[in-house]
Amino acid sequence: MEPSTTASTDLGVLPADNVEYGSREYWQQRYMQESNETFDWFKTYKDLAALLSRHIGSKDARILMLGCGNSTLSGDMYDDGYENIVNVDYSDVVIDQMRQRTAHQPKMTWRVMDVREMALDDASIDVAIDKGTLDALMCEKGDVWDPSPELCQNIAGEVDEVNRVLVPGGKFIWITFGQPHFRKRHLVRDGWEIEVERLNDGGFDYFVYVVSKQK
Repeated sequence: MEPSTTASTDLGVLPADNVEYGSREYWQQRYMQESNETFDWFKTYKDLAALLSRHIGSKDARILMLGCGNSTLSGDMYDDGYENIVNVDYSDVVIDQMRQRTAHQPKMTWRVMDVREMALDDASIDVAIDKGTLDALMCEKGDVWDPSPELCQNIAGEVDEVNRVLVPGGKFIWITFGQPHFRKRHLVRDGWEIEVERLNDGGFDYFVYVVSKQK
């Protein structure tokens, strides 16, 4: 039986400075406070199901959830037939919580891992999904038009790792609030084709970057 959880509404877990979103220590502390809660950035599976189905294709696809946190996305995808999901996060606190919470979904795995240095084999993943993780790494003080070398290096760390673990023909799906003139530059790689889709349900604009790794 699936354990009972609640959606997080505690404003006390918000950082004093958005820069903290890029800190492992912040997330460790936050997940300890949210031990029986979930939190979804931007969109839930209900909002994304049609888009993900279109881009993932087979429900047998090997899926990598980057910076999974305590989101409901993986569990909801599992219930819809996507059972081959590897969830990674650098917080051991949240990985332990989610492993226990999803014990009724045994084919899904949970691993403590930094998305910038993943212990995964080359060409072992069909689809990688990021919903908010790169955005957290991008939180810094300074000019959004001219990001710092450190920020660019952090982003490149994850993007290059995704490139490494994706099979030829695989896809990287990044869901974000970031507009193309701020985000697309970080995805430019040899052999990558980038599509941008806009999501708007009458409110805030979100963007989905779908990167196809060429064969």
